[in-house]
Amino acid sequence: MAMGTVKTQRALAAEGDAAWSLRRLASSPAFWLALFLALVLAGLLLPLRLPLGSNYWDTAVYFDAAQRIHEGQIPSIDFFAPVGPLGYYLVAGLDLAFPKAHPILLANWGVLPVALPLLAIVAFHVAQRSRGQALALLLPFLLFASLPINLHELYPLPGLDGFGHYNRHICLLLYVLVATLFFVRGPLLLTLLVAALMLALFLVKVTGAVSGAMLVGYAVLTGRMRFRDAALVAAAVIAILALLDLGTGLVRAYVEDILTLLSLNTGALLPRFLTVASVKFNVIGSVLVLLGVLVWVAWRDRPAAFGSFLRGLAASTTGWLAVTLFALIFFETQNTGSLEFIALWPLLLAILLEWQGRMDRLRPVVLVLLLAASLPSALIFIERGARAMLGAPTYEALRVDDLGRIGRVSVKREIAERAPLMLEHYARNQSAYAELSAKGQLPSFILYSAIDYQATWLLEAEQGIEAIRAWESANKRELNGFFTLDFVDLFNRQLDRRPPRHVPIGIDPFRSNPKVAAQALEDLRELDAIMAPKCPQTTARGMILEHFGKALEGRTRIALSPCWDMYLKG
Repeated sequence: MAMGTVKTQRALAAEGDAAWSLRRLASSPAFWLALFLALVLAGLLLPLRLPLGSNYWDTAVYFDAAQRIHEGQIPSIDFFAPVGPLGYYLVAGLDLAFPKAHPILLANWGVLPVALPLLAIVAFHVAQRSRGQALALLLPFLLFASLPINLHELYPLPGLDGFGHYNRHICLLLYVLVATLFFVRGPLLLTLLVAALMLALFLVKVTGAVSGAMLVGYAVLTGRMRFRDAALVAAAVIAILALLDLGTGLVRAYVEDILTLLSLNTGALLPRFLTVASVKFNVIGSVLVLLGVLVWVAWRDRPAAFGSFLRGLAASTTGWLAVTLFALIFFETQNTGSLEFIALWPLLLAILLEWQGRMDRLRPVVLVLLLAASLPSALIFIERGARAMLGAPTYEALRVDDLGRIGRVSVKREIAERAPLMLEHYARNQSAYAELSAKGQLPSFILYSAIDYQATWLLEAEQGIEAIRAWESANKRELNGFFTLDFVDLFNRQLDRRPPRHVPIGIDPFRSNPKVAAQALEDLRELDAIMAPKCPQTTARGMILEHFGKALEGRTRIALSPCWDMYLKG
């Protein structure tokens, strides 16, 4: 009997030790980082076929940029880019390291080589004080970095979002910046992290750096960061950019591109603020109400001196929440959707820590508002991601094998049937769509967001590659390179040809198509083929063709296929 009791006690002790070990493992930031990295590596190593989503051709822009970088071109110097060079270089590097990886995963995870180590440093630093706080900072970041999913749905059918990659990159970097400013203790570590983050923000997208500068400036004003340390950050960033520019000339070219983009995008700012407020009211509305409650509590408990009240409010989590909200709204006025306002999460965590044990009759109200401000983003991300991935096994492969990795997508059976029919329909009825285009109208108001159109666009590109190969075989001539009069070019990448220099990538005639420079015309004249898509003819395609009209002079127009014209160099 005694022997049995001893064995039972030992078994219970062993079970207790195992449970304790599992709990300790689950509370370790290193465990979750390792698990996340394992999943990312698996995603990059496997030849996955993923569900097609809205604006997939934005992902192809990264593939176009990677091809140009592999050919020795430098962003902003050799091609006009709508954003900074760092994201393109990171994706190009991952492209070389993982030749089987899906392009949408390469683009989505392109920022991880920079953002993830910086967040890991923050998490390990915070874990020395509290593992719970470290996990509360780490796990939301890993969630939002996991899949190419935006928090604003542009099309009702599930799929992975092909657009917004660089905006997601900025949102993740701003998340790390806010976490750093609020949770890192120690001036040296704070200075090094902020310098690295501000440099990355500037080189990914300048509007992210502007929002980041607002936050760093506020940290100095409220005493969270010493002026001397902020000055060291600025000096370090400027010195690194100067060295980079001396070696390549990239920074000057990037600044020139920024000025060009500003001249091309001159709309009023107020309507953009209103658009952001309406699109993201679920977060902004909750945060504004939360700010109202927190300001009321601060006023209720204010000190006698009004100046002391203002200084205390400014330095508190309430002041920080207000300024961070404004900085993020400013950034979102320049975007078309991504991971909006996730950088508020570290501040919401800080407020939660302040209020979780506070004896105040408004505590339940504050906690409910914290949930209202944070949960919608998480639930939308999880719901959209789950819909896309759970539906994927029932989808059909879109047969565009000539497109290589960019064509490894799947769609609903109905779209797989519809896309080729629509391509044939566009080809048969070109005059009708040309007439619609002449009136400034698209076949659908949200044509580019429609997954079925993105499928049709991929089939159109497939037809173009097949037609080029057939023409080259029939004429015993290999064309030296291509320029496509469309948003993005796929031909140089898939046919391994030389892309032209000094022309834009991601051509949007309304936002990112500057005046054709003499260098661009000279390089285009040396190019064998300029390709014009026709299925369907759209306002943007017509504007791009007209914009590059001089480059077509002296060329022979060949009806290469029902959906493609080729302007051939003589």
